Amino acid sequence: MNNNAGEFSANVAEQAVHWLIEIQGGTLDAHQQRAMEHWLQASEEHRRAWEHILRVNQRLRGLNSPLAHAALQAPRSASRRRALKALLLLGVGSACGLTLQAHNPLPPLLADYRSPLGQRRQARLDDGSELHLNTASAADVRFDRDQRLIELLEGEILLSVAADQRPLRVLTGEGLLKLSAGRFNVRQLPGQIRVSVFQGSASSAGQLLAAGQQAHSDGHGWHTSSALDANAGAWVDGMLVAAHMRLGDFLDELGRYRRGQLNCAPAVANLLISGSYPLADSERILDLLEVALPVRVRRFTRYWVTVEARA
Repeated sequence: MNNNAGEFSANVAEQAVHWLIEIQGGTLDAHQQRAMEHWLQASEEHRRAWEHILRVNQRLRGLNSPLAHAALQAPRSASRRRALKALLLLGVGSACGLTLQAHNPLPPLLADYRSPLGQRRQARLDDGSELHLNTASAADVRFDRDQRLIELLEGEILLSVAADQRPLRVLTGEGLLKLSAGRFNVRQLPGQIRVSVFQGSASSAGQLLAAGQQAHSDGHGWHTSSALDANAGAWVDGMLVAAHMRLGDFLDELGRYRRGQLNCAPAVANLLISGSYPLADSERILDLLEVALPVRVRRFTRYWVTVEARA
């Protein structure tokens, strides 16, 4: 799906903002929920606008902006609604938000390798290395006689790096990684990069990671863990693996593979979950949560789901 805000009218965008604010206000009754569902199903333009406004809302929550923070955190009131509406419409009007995003959205659209939301892609590179792209990921590959360079534009990649006299480097938003022959997972987050080393070694800014280690950089140096996360790289096999993972973190991960908004109520966010779950069926995973934990899954629409405490 193209993320260009120009694919829906300003009027439809304002309708989408209205429904988002109503849901966030927690005041939708059964009649209004049916009305919203009817609006969503009325046209493809409505669905595009709704998915785009959810993305804008997520970007606003990730902004280090006093204005956005005040609008999102202020007590519910008419002034808060006006401020939030203005911010959301600003995000729509800026053609996918050059003022709201940390990067220009065009490079991922024009990348050498891309994977859409909820899908994964695999490619064999000219040097024999294998590149896997996770959901909503994009990368450029530049190989010449002197170097091998992969630029991670967004998302997450897993690399099986072939031996070669030329060094292989991965350019991320937080700096440059140098990888030996081996197997690595690299994930770009807002203001942060995470690296997992399964085989071989990785180095950046004097930080050396050996096989079995992982680290993240948040702009204030590297922070190293001595053991790999249980979920690191499991997405390549189509699995989401949890080992005593917070439910809030689990749902954040699951939300990467499905359209719309997947929310976790604060009252259940710290519940722990373990197991291996197939990413191909996120609805089935949500159903299993109601069996494994004292929660219920509340579906306002297909595109707005909240996991909350069971009554």
